Amino acid sequence: MPENIAPDTPLLTVPELVDELGLAPGKIHRLIEDHQLAAIRHEGVLKVPAEFIVDGHPLPPLRGTLLVLLDAGFAEDEAVSWLLAHNEELGERPIAALRGGRKSSVRRATQALAF
Repeated sequence: MPENIAPDTPLLTVPELVDELGLAPGKIHRLIEDHQLAAIRHEGVLKVPAEFIVDGHPLPPLRGTLLVLLDAGFAEDEAVSWLLAHNEELGERPIAALRGGRKSSVRRATQALAF
């Protein structure tokens, strides 16, 4: 697991996401490819942080945030780490801010990364 992701972070495998979202494995992979979800490889297995799912769906503002991070030069695993790590500017983890409806604050924090 990337070093700045807490070892107790709940991660879901593709089969677990199939159960959670009620979608076929191919659709899960497409959500990852389309950046509606982001995944890391942990012990060789593709896993998505459980916090990226809300009420059986990908967290809606996640895609735009991921695209900003990727445009800033982050690799996908680095973007996942950034979302899950405490951010001084936000005073909390970016994923917590997104889940709390503070998308604009998170996007401002991501835009500063590109410079």
